[in-house]
Amino acid sequence: MNGITAAKIRRRAPEFETPYTCLAALKEGSFETKLSAVVMGYGNIVHKQVVKGILFLAAEIAYIAFMVTNGFHNIYMLGSLGTVERQEFWNEELQVFEYTQGDQSILLLLYGLATLILTGVMFWIWRGTLKSAYRAECRARAGKHVNSFAEDLKALLDDNLYRLLMTPPMIFIGALTILPLIFMICMAFTNYSKIDNHLVLFDWVGLENFATLFDSNSVLGSTFWSVLIWTLVWAFFATFTNYIAGMILAVVINRKETRAKGFWRFCFVLPCAVPMFVSLLIMRTMLQPDGAINVLLRELGVIAEGASLPFFTDPTWARVTVIVINIWVGVPYTLLQLTGVLQNIPTELYEAAKVDGANSVQTFFRITLPYMLYVTTPYLIATFTGNVNNFNVIYLLSGGDPVTDLASTAGSTDLLVTWLYKLTIDKQYYNVGAVVGILTFIILAIGSLLTYRNSKSYREEGGI
Repeated sequence: MNGITAAKIRRRAPEFETPYTCLAALKEGSFETKLSAVVMGYGNIVHKQVVKGILFLAAEIAYIAFMVTNGFHNIYMLGSLGTVERQEFWNEELQVFEYTQGDQSILLLLYGLATLILTGVMFWIWRGTLKSAYRAECRARAGKHVNSFAEDLKALLDDNLYRLLMTPPMIFIGALTILPLIFMICMAFTNYSKIDNHLVLFDWVGLENFATLFDSNSVLGSTFWSVLIWTLVWAFFATFTNYIAGMILAVVINRKETRAKGFWRFCFVLPCAVPMFVSLLIMRTMLQPDGAINVLLRELGVIAEGASLPFFTDPTWARVTVIVINIWVGVPYTLLQLTGVLQNIPTELYEAAKVDGANSVQTFFRITLPYMLYVTTPYLIATFTGNVNNFNVIYLLSGGDPVTDLASTAGSTDLLVTWLYKLTIDKQYYNVGAVVGILTFIILAIGSLLTYRNSKSYREEGGI
């Protein structure tokens, strides 16, 4: 670079190395900038960014007012989740029972978490205030132009456009995703359930719910382990039966010798045109003891008169049934995925293999299958994860039945996700349901991450 070193460039342009950070502002900033850490916006007002400074100051005043009126109380009550029970008394004048207000733990938990998240947002605004004041000070000290409020607004449509576009989605993600997620996680550490009537007023219990769920000697613990094993078995077969069947169809249809390829693809993809829940409900009706399938088998003499095949009344039959029907529902999507992969395999590979004397079987296992697995490994992981949480197929087909143990809260075909639904909606065991949700996430996250990072798709990303 004509003998000019990077160090010389840095010495000639010190403005580019100025670290506009909170730490630098507190260490090297002027008194006005440091005072901005207490009186937000003061440094901006001093450097003629009046509107911006007033907005920062207004945000601080609003936050302090909220914390004084409600915020500190919300955080304080988060520790106990309430202690005042609702009392019932008889109103002589109206001749009815009335109730005192009392504490509602679920609202206290929600308000407390919302206050903590708001405090985190306020801390982020505080950092922005301090850095903004320090930036204005540095530019004024260097004799440079300090942007006005109007110029900052124009920058939102140019240099800072990403901030303008990302702020609304982040607000919705925080309110509709992060807050409910944290709320659900916290619920797992409480006794929020109808057991001992803890639906209105509940307490923190630490890891007690996790210990109960991992205890194989308890009803919930034994149910959890049996449901977990069946969930993994179901996800494995539901994923790979669909994949293998879809792969066979895609390979057969994609062969040069196959005629009317479009017609065959149309036939197998046609089930996608019908909403899945409609197809599943129809199949559920047809497979009932007096449904169309059993009636037809009786008419043909395959089964005795008055008998029926136990599609959803026998545990083994029910599990096989949901796996088979899932193949019919899921194969069209796999067929479409793998057809696109097959059509993008370089023809030169097949021509070279043919020249080397490879037959069809060798070509498939040496070229087609490795290429398909390389490309579709992320798809397989996503499909496996989706099948672990495949609520529709199980709930609409079998409803988790049959129930062989009346003491259990789950049926033979219940997955973790359908069992979670029953625990929360039917049984009102919200704390145990939250634990199941957390464990499901941990199992899927760790399994998916380890599988993908050890796959060829990850190790050789960018080429085969």
